[in-house]
Amino acid sequence: MSKQNKKPLTAARVRKNMVNVLVHVFLAVLSFIWVLPVFWVVLTSFRGEKGSYVTTFFPKTYTFDNYIKLFTDTSILNFPKMFMNTLIIAIFTCIISTVFVLSVAYCMSRMRFKMRKPFMNVAMILGLFPSFMSMIAVYFILKALGMAEGSMIRVALIIVFSAGSGVGFYVAKGFFDTIPKSLDEAAIIDGASRWQVFTKITVPLSKPIIVYTILTSFMSPWIDFVFAKVICGANASQYTVSIGLWRMLEKEYIDSWYTCFAAGAVVISIPIAILFMVTQKFYVEGMSGAVKG
Repeated sequence: MSKQNKKPLTAARVRKNMVNVLVHVFLAVLSFIWVLPVFWVVLTSFRGEKGSYVTTFFPKTYTFDNYIKLFTDTSILNFPKMFMNTLIIAIFTCIISTVFVLSVAYCMSRMRFKMRKPFMNVAMILGLFPSFMSMIAVYFILKALGMAEGSMIRVALIIVFSAGSGVGFYVAKGFFDTIPKSLDEAAIIDGASRWQVFTKITVPLSKPIIVYTILTSFMSPWIDFVFAKVICGANASQYTVSIGLWRMLEKEYIDSWYTCFAAGAVVISIPIAILFMVTQKFYVEGMSGAVKG
């Protein structure tokens, strides 16, 4: 190759390297900005100084007392009770919502019936509106049914979080559309029912979207504040962790509970992290199977 041809190649390679460096620097800056608040919350959860106003980024002293107080001091804010309430609500909501979403998505993807397209259009339009717009109406309906008091509040929250979950079927439907319909037709010819096709063929091939649905269904009640605050009202025994963390920042508690708030923020991230690590292998297996197919 002549020297004249080498110069353009070298210049193009240099430009490409410069672009790669700039992109990586930009991504590194974004990563730092994203990780910094999380890092600060973790540090604050171990901070020995009380109160919300500090002059240094790094704590002067470190202690585990914030985590100990979070789970032992139940005189004012019963965080263990709030944690269990939220965990129960999230588990049942996750199971019900996952079944609803996958069932509706499969029907919309594989079956043809009257009013199918209008229903899909209505579901898309409803998805454009935030759910908390209906919270007052939902509250009065639950109150009329006697589900806004006592232990029924947890049942009410499970119903609220899972009842309308089937409307969010579009993502799962898009995944089901990628699975060849010839597999369903072959199974039906061999004598399989629709339920057998769904459970024996579609579900094993849909692990990635099932994992996604499980994660989103679990996180929705876990981090929700608006519906939980409206429905729980003054029933402190039924509070969820989001309400508990919010109360820790009220002016009468913030001085003594602020570092516990940071500890609580770290604690509530643990179930989500565990759920992700448990389901991640199924996501990877599903993706590798899809690539092979």
